[in-house]
Amino acid sequence: MTPQIQGEIHGRTIQLFLVDGTPTGLRKATIHGWTGLTFVATGTTFAALTARAELDRTGIYILSGPDAEAVGGTRAYIGSANSVRERIKQSAAQREFWETAIAVTTSDDDLSKGHVEYLEARLIELAGAANRVTMDNGTSPAGQRRRLPEADQANMEAFLSNLKIILPVVGLDMLKPQPRAVTQTATPVAQRISGEISYEIRHKSGVQAQAVEEDGEFIVLEGSQALRNTGYVQQSYVALKDNLVKQGVLTPQSDTLYAFARPYSFSSPSAAAAVVLDRNSNGLSEWKVKGEKRTYHDVKQARIAADGVGV
Repeated sequence: MTPQIQGEIHGRTIQLFLVDGTPTGLRKATIHGWTGLTFVATGTTFAALTARAELDRTGIYILSGPDAEAVGGTRAYIGSANSVRERIKQSAAQREFWETAIAVTTSDDDLSKGHVEYLEARLIELAGAANRVTMDNGTSPAGQRRRLPEADQANMEAFLSNLKIILPVVGLDMLKPQPRAVTQTATPVAQRISGEISYEIRHKSGVQAQAVEEDGEFIVLEGSQALRNTGYVQQSYVALKDNLVKQGVLTPQSDTLYAFARPYSFSSPSAAAAVVLDRNSNGLSEWKVKGEKRTYHDVKQARIAADGVGV
């Protein structure tokens, strides 16, 4: 038997069951060796979700959907209940933003009211710290709702660890901490992005922008510039850019330029390039390794080739 190495990360098996056999229907997700049951529904499959016998158990639930006040953003509501079925119906009826409903219970019905209130409070706390979604809860649950015996707290933290794995798999990445390039702004940029490839936009207009890719996210750094009032026809990202101005991420620098007041994580290099150049752009070719001719595409292809050699 091979001894376990301290700090070693092992693979996990997640089973995703399509309840009615279609990819758009109700889904049930489980992790091998975990008693947690996660159900994912949309508006059209919500009735199928609440009809499940498992929802007449103690558990937690999450409602998520587009944030009307932040283009490209997500709004979420987190709740807990002795009977998830009844509470999730009430919460869904009171909120118009949601498009996805997630319910979490257990196969052995071993969660108590104290357990799920602890989970609810910790989920709200973690989501607030990650700052990836706008919380619709208003205020966080009172601290005393999280008081559990030490052993129970440890068990619920283990439960949370599994939720951190399964939620991104079912499409809700609200607990993942922000990249250090975004959060560690008190640290000089050179130190903050140490070890990462630095990319830049080189354009005849003279606009300058610098970015890094960290943990799958493409981050344009503070001090970068973005063109404004170019007159280009831009269909895809004009709303996102307007929202960045509204949030204060982009601040006017001149009649023709914005400046990034703080780092911002984009969903793709093309989204970042479109905002910087004020038009739809191919980020694969617009972003180049700083000081080199290699494009973002060249770097990706080299990584793919290197991975192939190691297979």
